[in-house]
Amino acid sequence: MTKNNKKTRSLWHWIPCLLLVGIIAFFAWYYNNSQQQKLTQWTPPVAKADSQEETTGQNQPLKNNVVTSYHDAVAVAAQSVVNIYTNQRVLQNPYMDDPVLRRYFEFEGGLPQQEENSTSLGSGVIVSEDGYIVTNAHVIEHADEIVVALNDGRKSRAQVVGTDPESDLAVIQVDMTGLKPLVFRQKAMQVGDVVLAIGNPFGVGQTVTQGIISATGRTGLGVNTFEDFIQTDAAINPGNSGGALVDARGELIGINTMIFSQSGGSMGIGFAIPNSIVEQVMNALIEKGHVSRGWLGIEIQSQLKDPTDLEATVGVEVLSVVANGPAATSGLQIGDVIVNIDGKKMTDANTLVQYVARKLPNSVLNTQILRNGDLQTIQIKLAERPTQNELLSHAQDNSPNEPENSDNSIDEQAQSMANMSEEERAQLKRELLELLELENRSNN
Repeated sequence: MTKNNKKTRSLWHWIPCLLLVGIIAFFAWYYNNSQQQKLTQWTPPVAKADSQEETTGQNQPLKNNVVTSYHDAVAVAAQSVVNIYTNQRVLQNPYMDDPVLRRYFEFEGGLPQQEENSTSLGSGVIVSEDGYIVTNAHVIEHADEIVVALNDGRKSRAQVVGTDPESDLAVIQVDMTGLKPLVFRQKAMQVGDVVLAIGNPFGVGQTVTQGIISATGRTGLGVNTFEDFIQTDAAINPGNSGGALVDARGELIGINTMIFSQSGGSMGIGFAIPNSIVEQVMNALIEKGHVSRGWLGIEIQSQLKDPTDLEATVGVEVLSVVANGPAATSGLQIGDVIVNIDGKKMTDANTLVQYVARKLPNSVLNTQILRNGDLQTIQIKLAERPTQNELLSHAQDNSPNEPENSDNSIDEQAQSMANMSEEERAQLKRELLELLELENRSNN
């Protein structure tokens, strides 16, 4: 047998094997393809995605360049926002519902009181896994009991870590695990940015409203000693106080605090305390239990008092100087106009107050003033700002003594009547009606 014949016979031996491998490969491909088609066919029905739908850098769905949902942001932030319920024992007048008795006690100048429980509500934001929660100081003011309700349904009593009424912020703490703190936004927000307000308005449960930042740096509202509010048109209502104002990523930018309203409900003008103040106060309360702020020891007013005055200049005029205070020690005088501090222009009194309050005691301020038409520079070393109570106490100590009055004796007499039985109250009412009738007859 020749060499070529051997090669031909060997090739014919391999052909059936190759055909068998090809057939197996074909059936394997066909089986896999059919299974994939079955899996695709039995996928649960979902809304068909638009071909133009895409995701922005903030992970928000877009459709025709319009945001269609903030679900992802809410899902992140909502689990860190809590409802706060407080109980307070208050004195309530038992006769206020009776017009006859109310008239008598109002005429006599005193109203009897009895103790009752008063419940109020607000919101808060979890800021650490250790159970620290930031809220408004007015939410927990005078509270005898604080209960925190989480987004997942759990509840716990809370203890007060510290309060700062001058900024209307407070920190409370719960002993719970599995808490998810809300991330603070680091990048500055701008007017027009989208924001979401999360809280518990009117006690209906956790609610999310959406709006934009209407303005930043709002001051001079007269509600807090230190003000630097974010203004928003996101609906904020009673119960939202202490809740979160977040951006479109679900990151915290402020704590909802107050609204301007003539009806008690939202009118599109709400205010939140920005992160810059929240972080300063929160850290101080957790570390020391109180907030240390710089203090100049002066009374001031803005130079620009009349916006229609074209000749008015910017700056802050010194009206009075506390004796032996930081300003007096540094040589600041009544009538001086503070133009700038550390190179920052002092456009009005609120700007100066906010700037000094964010400085720590013993900080030295490079202060440029205008005195008798000449610019001068002085160094002022700040002291620690006294608390509001200390300032009020100092003012009362310096005020003339007020004459004594009989209010206390009247209150004691009225209070002694609060424990009367129903029969005794009915008898008193009959006697008062007789007296009132005699009084009317004598007048006629």
